[in-house]
Amino acid sequence: MGQKTRPTGFRVGIVEDWRSRWYAPKREFGQLLMEDIKIRTFVKNKYKFAGISQVIIERTRDHVNVHLHTARPGLIIGRKGQEVDKLKGELEVLTGRRMELKIVELSNPFHSAKLVAEDIAQQLEKRGSFRRAIKKAAEQVMEAGAAGVKILLSGRLGGAEMSRQEKIIRGSIPLSTLQRHVDYGFASSLTTMGIIGVKVWIDHGNYKDEESSDGSDAKAGQVSKKPKRSHKR
Repeated sequence: MGQKTRPTGFRVGIVEDWRSRWYAPKREFGQLLMEDIKIRTFVKNKYKFAGISQVIIERTRDHVNVHLHTARPGLIIGRKGQEVDKLKGELEVLTGRRMELKIVELSNPFHSAKLVAEDIAQQLEKRGSFRRAIKKAAEQVMEAGAAGVKILLSGRLGGAEMSRQEKIIRGSIPLSTLQRHVDYGFASSLTTMGIIGVKVWIDHGNYKDEESSDGSDAKAGQVSKKPKRSHKR
């Protein structure tokens, strides 16, 4: 079976929710889509080390709600909320719309495949050993309670002349089963020898088990998640 489809896109609308939640007429869709891309790019570039795993955007007729899922909310909130107010103003200037920010704190960054991939990419940029980096990351993910993890590196590993792949697997990674909660993340490492791609898959178990452990029934097509601390401005 060929794995040519992005795992997240394969599951969106079935067991995963959309990252942008809004509707628009056909003539406005392209403009709003480009706004979403600008918002995500601006936030990721401004807060590279804040551990942002997701930027979820919701739109109403009057304003835009942006949910930032981060492992380090203090970097975004700032002292007495000054930083988040500044970010809100910059996004309003960028889009020309009223913005509302909501900071959602991640309980464990090793539950997010995106953050694990970015952490490995940063280690490779600092010329760390790629084998040590992926082995340590896999052990930390498994210690965090994951059912399985798979990490794949592609590029000129260790400064080799020819590009190759290095892979490590721990536990189970059933990529063909849509009822399993498999999180996927990708990051690029800009090293002196070229770009190294980092792909991470993390298996969190069955969606039904997560719903029963939360003690609440999730709506069809949505993932039930444990409550997280949020800071609204």
